[in-house]
Amino acid sequence: MEMLSNKWVATVASMWIQCSSGVYTFSVYSSVLKSSQGYDQSTLETVAVFRDIGSSAGVLSGLLYTAVTHNNNYSGFFRGPWLVHLAGAIQGFFGYFLMWATVVGLIERPRLPVMCLFMLLSSHSITFFNTANIVSGVQNFPQFSGTIVGIMKGCSGISGAILIQLYDTFYKGEPSTFLLMLAILPTFIQLVLMLLVKIYKTNTGDDKKHLNSFSAVVLIIAGYLMIIIILENIFSLPLWAHIFTFILLLLLLASPLGIAIQAQKDDSKRFLETFSFESNPSMENPKSMGSSSETLLAKDLAYHELPSGEDQVNAALDEKILFDEEGMNLLQAMCTVNFWLFFVAMVCGMGSTQAVINNLSQIGQSLNYTSVEVNNLVSLWNIWNCLGRVGVGYLSDYLLHTRGWARPLFIAITLATTMIGHLVIASGFPGMLYVGSILMGICDGSQWSLMPTITSDIFGVRHMGTIFNTIAIACPIGSYIFSVRVIGYIYDMEAGGEDHSCFSTRCFMLSFFIMASLAFLGFLFAIALFQRTKRFYMLRRLKHSLK
Repeated sequence: MEMLSNKWVATVASMWIQCSSGVYTFSVYSSVLKSSQGYDQSTLETVAVFRDIGSSAGVLSGLLYTAVTHNNNYSGFFRGPWLVHLAGAIQGFFGYFLMWATVVGLIERPRLPVMCLFMLLSSHSITFFNTANIVSGVQNFPQFSGTIVGIMKGCSGISGAILIQLYDTFYKGEPSTFLLMLAILPTFIQLVLMLLVKIYKTNTGDDKKHLNSFSAVVLIIAGYLMIIIILENIFSLPLWAHIFTFILLLLLLASPLGIAIQAQKDDSKRFLETFSFESNPSMENPKSMGSSSETLLAKDLAYHELPSGEDQVNAALDEKILFDEEGMNLLQAMCTVNFWLFFVAMVCGMGSTQAVINNLSQIGQSLNYTSVEVNNLVSLWNIWNCLGRVGVGYLSDYLLHTRGWARPLFIAITLATTMIGHLVIASGFPGMLYVGSILMGICDGSQWSLMPTITSDIFGVRHMGTIFNTIAIACPIGSYIFSVRVIGYIYDMEAGGEDHSCFSTRCFMLSFFIMASLAFLGFLFAIALFQRTKRFYMLRRLKHSLK
């Protein structure tokens, strides 16, 4: 068991749990949910909003995580992130199982509030393993929070595409079975791996190298999935080909374990070298030889980049204010301007992208896309979402440490790109749904990766789980506004006939123009947050350089 007790194995276990979560798969079973329950579009949107509420409102998971990991005391059995995973696994199983039982007629068709409760339970489980994996990862790798959050969010982002590959291989054309799969598979994987996810307060020199290897694996899996989806669009693959490609996918998913084993070997070797040096101080330590030059370089950097005069006084005040905020709890954070600037920006950003993925099936149908093409769009969304999560997580770390770029600037960039994506889809030209979904998928993933990282930057790690899950409530709030009050209302006005269906660009064009306008509003709020925190991020860069 000692070989399994290290932060690298904990990271791999977290990655596998994230890869099984199955987020962004609502469009796969939304059609059977709508037809079996006799819902119109607005009613289906209401159910979808409860999915968004469940998957985003993770305050309870944050509070539970803080309670069971307080002071990292694992002396009692009922301590540690595994309890958070267990709570999520129970919720996920019952939520999806009851929905499946309703769809197949095993239980009587429930009223709308009961169905919304089933959806809430199933999606709320996502917040528990997200919180356990992300916060544990940030605590294990505090210097590379953007990268580790990107890895975890990236695995979550491709989880839908992974489960859809399993579904297409063995159960294609049976969306009700997909619901049963969502009930059983993620629950089983969490129960098997949850005891491996722990917090290890260690710092090693090669953390970044191995984390980059994890990031590369996630991107390779995403690229592989994209190639498979393209091939499935071009050719009609036989069953043996589906099975072969799925086995290769499983091998790629297993590859992070090899990285973890190598990382642990490197850490053990480094420990032995350090121990030998301390036992014999006359030996030259190659690592210490370079440390003085690095410190001089950092001091030189600080000399050239720190402001002078009145700006230096302001910088000192900003540093005191912002570094004091790192110890804030949720209520204290909510009393700051930065919290609400961030929250409103996320309402406009996450809310509008979530509304698109919730309605991707209906948008595709209105533009005469086949059900196969719609499922491919959902899979591609997962892949580009993963690219945004991993890529922006790594890029924000790199540019913060090398150039001092404040992370809120990336939020502003993603919101501007989101606005462009809405306008592209609104045009209704052939193929523009693919282009727009690529832009929106990348932006949605970027926002989910940046949001926890910026929270830990500004408010610290102590109450990170509670604070970032509170900010995540912006997603269902925005989703409700955009999905029910905008998309659902306009769609039902344009729809005709008893099946509540609408066909043509007019079904969604006005909705996308409205969402583009509000994405621009979010961009303005993100710019305001960037202006308020850019000096703080510069000081963080200098602090990192001096370590």
